[in-house]
Amino acid sequence: MTDSSPATSPTALPTAEAMTWQWRGLSIGYQPAAIEQNQNNPDVPAVALIHGFGASSIHWRKNIPDLAQTCRVYAIDLLGYGKSAKPTPGKPLDYTFETWSQQVLDFCYHIVGQPAFLIGNSIGCIVAMQAAVSDRKWVRGVALLDCSLRLLHDRKRQTLPWYRSGPTPLIQKVLGYRPLISFFFAQLAKPKAVKRILRQAYGRKEAVTDELVSLLLEPAFDEGAVDVFLAFIRYSQGPIPEDLLPQLTCSTLILWGQEDPWEPVELARAYGEYPAVENFIELEGLGHCPQDEAPELVNPILADWIERCVKKPAG
Repeated sequence: MTDSSPATSPTALPTAEAMTWQWRGLSIGYQPAAIEQNQNNPDVPAVALIHGFGASSIHWRKNIPDLAQTCRVYAIDLLGYGKSAKPTPGKPLDYTFETWSQQVLDFCYHIVGQPAFLIGNSIGCIVAMQAAVSDRKWVRGVALLDCSLRLLHDRKRQTLPWYRSGPTPLIQKVLGYRPLISFFFAQLAKPKAVKRILRQAYGRKEAVTDELVSLLLEPAFDEGAVDVFLAFIRYSQGPIPEDLLPQLTCSTLILWGQEDPWEPVELARAYGEYPAVENFIELEGLGHCPQDEAPELVNPILADWIERCVKKPAG
């Protein structure tokens, strides 16, 4: 029998559709995608993609079409980012990993409609793990791409040399002065500045395109964006990876760019020793955002991992 399904045709790549969902009275942006025969099929695995700090669901634009060949894919904008609402911190919610993880879980309950594989980048990895710990019935597995090490967390700073940890409280206090942070944010929210920052983080510099810079910059001009930025850079509490990894019971995959300057791989290799972690894969030549730098490498790894999890016997 010949398989002529659209899933195998290069012209059948599905495109994501920008949509919104009301969560606790706040608008949340997301992008769903799936090939036609899988769109409403509960037997098809569901995947939720969770972006990192300063990014949005568009950071998964190179991954959605490939993953949507065999999965129902949802890329979500965390509260405060992308097309999602940016309310004043604390009114009604604080920008914490607990808030974002509950957002993701509620999204799975109400929009996805079934337990999902959560794939995160940077702080999105913490969100994914917190969701898996909070309600394991709704998370089938987590994939962590260059997880945030949270090196500025209060507890982690205590382990750093005094000359690295000492200035941090003062810096955070200075950053609490809103006129100063507004000026600082305005300097960052410019194409040249964003491109320079991304080129520092990316191993493949050529992946930092004008299109990427433009897409990432767009939400920075929304009302409330400055307050979201300030709230997170001063956020030095909440969970760290070492809190969450031991509590995971679902399949866990870790991918890490060897050239990541923000989250050095040598500080993360021990994560591969936790019981839930099935594989720790180092990606040569890649930096902090491997899903955007080298989707041709990352997408097959993620698709194969999901397929193995789905085929794995229950229990």
